[in-house]
Amino acid sequence: MPGLRPIEFGGHISTELRINERIRVPEVRLVGPNGETVGIVPTDQALKLAQEADLDLVEVAPMARPPVCKLMDYGKFKYENAQKAREARRNQTNVIIKEMKLRPKIDQHDYETKKGHVVRFLKAGDKVKITIMFRGREQHRPELGFRLLQKLAEDVEELGFVESSPKQDGRNMIMVLGPHKKKAEAKAEVKAAKQEAAAERAAEQAEERAERTTTAQPSNKKVKRANEALDPDIDL
Repeated sequence: MPGLRPIEFGGHISTELRINERIRVPEVRLVGPNGETVGIVPTDQALKLAQEADLDLVEVAPMARPPVCKLMDYGKFKYENAQKAREARRNQTNVIIKEMKLRPKIDQHDYETKKGHVVRFLKAGDKVKITIMFRGREQHRPELGFRLLQKLAEDVEELGFVESSPKQDGRNMIMVLGPHKKKAEAKAEVKAAKQEAAAERAAEQAEERAERTTTAQPSNKKVKRANEALDPDIDL
């Protein structure tokens, strides 16, 4: 219709919805239970269709003219929304930014140690802020810090990516690395790895106990030979 704004049926649905007899406008733009557009119908007729289908008439876009209403099972809708909200809260994690400081002329051994920490942080799903600290004349050689940050980013590229490119900040040069895996996914992998390691340890311990038991018990042949040596007339 001319003068009407386009209606988006897939937008956000308010948590405080008017349903059934609480909808007091004379007509509504009706959407069927499967998302199909029925059209503009009197509210009384929409309520009758809802009753016949054993569904609720739910106002999903109250600001539209006329308001958009949808036929749905409102109880099921609220339950599914609550489930999604609980799942979102369960998966929600606080963003943690670790920090690692390096000198532009760091030796190889220290570099490997620092890189190991960065690898551990990224595997855990944490971001890492890398800070190159310049002192004295080193401040006039920013390319040293840039090359070091570039090398570190390449060494850990399988675990993380450069989220914030190297930037000079006073006497420091800063770069931020982000993990490829989300925090929740990283936690799940760590938990699975711990469970697998525990299962392997339990299996090894069970095998060791079985070996000790076998070693401690002499074979029947050895027992027979020992008894014969003591008394050759014994019939075993």
